[in-house]
Amino acid sequence: MSVWDDLVGQEPAVEVLRHAVEDPSAMTHAWLLTGPPGSGRSNAARAFAAALQCESHGCGTCHACTTVLSGAHPDVTLVATEGVFIRVDATRPLVELAQRSPSQGRWRVIVVEDADRFNDQSANVLLKAVEEPPPRTVWLLCAPSPEDVLVTIRSRSRSVALRVPPVDAVVELLVRRDGADPHVAQVAARAAQSHIGIARRLARDPQARAARASVLSLASRVRGVGDAVLAAGELVETAQADAKAATEERDAAERNELLRGMGAEGANTLPPSLRAQVRQLEEEQKRRATRAQRDVLDRAMVDLLSLYRDVLVVQLGADVDLVNVEQEGEVRALAAGSTPEQTLRRMDAVGQARTRLAGNVAPLLAVEAMAIALRPQG
Repeated sequence: MSVWDDLVGQEPAVEVLRHAVEDPSAMTHAWLLTGPPGSGRSNAARAFAAALQCESHGCGTCHACTTVLSGAHPDVTLVATEGVFIRVDATRPLVELAQRSPSQGRWRVIVVEDADRFNDQSANVLLKAVEEPPPRTVWLLCAPSPEDVLVTIRSRSRSVALRVPPVDAVVELLVRRDGADPHVAQVAARAAQSHIGIARRLARDPQARAARASVLSLASRVRGVGDAVLAAGELVETAQADAKAATEERDAAERNELLRGMGAEGANTLPPSLRAQVRQLEEEQKRRATRAQRDVLDRAMVDLLSLYRDVLVVQLGADVDLVNVEQEGEVRALAAGSTPEQTLRRMDAVGQARTRLAGNVAPLLAVEAMAIALRPQG
């Protein structure tokens, strides 16, 4: 057993990281781990952090390894933003932390899972820390691609690229680690397009599989403008409900904890001196809910793109496997009822909706425009 066991299909990247752990001359103070969603960037960063703290270079069983992997090691800080951006006020404490020597471990490690979410101001604050690092501090920055990170930070970091793992490797992981049924694991891995986190959720949660099937059915349900508007409203409402379910309980706990810390728990009205802090918390929670809703919608659109990709595969007679094996009947019906050119236009419409959402267009407007473009064309 080792900390690298769950990094399936990433042998080249693991070899680079393992070598850096074992050979001090190969080590550097800032790393940029890149790869497509689901490739395991954050898992690779955690494994690397554990191996750096481990006396045996990542045995996976010692106290250092287990505390790093569980997020409890005092010298390993994990940063995963739940807002749209990582702001300056969240970056400055990290820069200050980076200046401290490790208290127990061999290194002070700061893992930023969403380095692509630094805005210009926060990235410039981070740059100073990356340019002048203390000797025992390591930054592990994760992003989809090197181009998503400020060029000056990129140039001062060593890049390690992860790839989309093979479907069979993801299936093996789901069966071995999670005890998933091999057939369910196979369907989930294909549907998730080898995104390990999503594949795991689909393999373990029948409701998640049902929700995905409902999204895919939109392609067949939309027959006219009226259907498109109704389907768009339903999709956005579902995303809002999912985001609310994911954040509501936590929001309430955070508010109660803040009020308790200020000695105002149970108060009907707050004194003016405390309202600003509560308002700041509410703004953070609102940004988190916005991102959660966008993430749900974006995933739905990725699933729709996979369906139209399958339709195009059938239309062109390509000798490749379908992503959505359980929707093969629907795929073939859509392929028979349209042309490859229409399928490509529909894929463009889905891609444009994703771009609009990323650009802060109102979700309902973006999804309605997409759904209208998906209806059958004469």
